[in-house]
Amino acid sequence: MAWRQILFFNRRLISAPSNSSVPTGFVSFSSKSNPYIVKVGIPEFLNGVGKGVETHVEKLESEIGDFSKLLVTRTLKLKKLGIPCKHRKLILKYTHKYRLGLWRPRAEPVKA
Repeated sequence: MAWRQILFFNRRLISAPSNSSVPTGFVSFSSKSNPYIVKVGIPEFLNGVGKGVETHVEKLESEIGDFSKLLVTRTLKLKKLGIPCKHRKLILKYTHKYRLGLWRPRAEPVKA
C-alpha cells in the first residue's frame, strides 16, 4: 500500500506542468546575496579561511606569488615551505572548494 502512495506521489510530481501554480515539491530558497570580494588574492583567500592560516600570507606570497598557482599547489610544496599539517589541510580543503565554486572568501571577516 505504501509503495502505491509513493509511486502515485512521484507520478504527480513528474506530470505536473512547470507553469502551473501547483507546487511541485521542490522548495526554492532565497536570501540576501553574501558580499563577495571581486578580486581574490592570496591574502584575501587566507583571511577568508581564518583559523590561523592567515599567518602564512607573507611566506606564500613570496614563494608562490600568484593566487592561481596557489590553487594548484600540492601538499608537498606547502610542507617544504614549513606550513604545519593542520594549516596545509585547511588550505588544500578551501582551494578545492574554491576551484569547484562552492566557497569564496567574504568581503568582511566573520566575527566569532
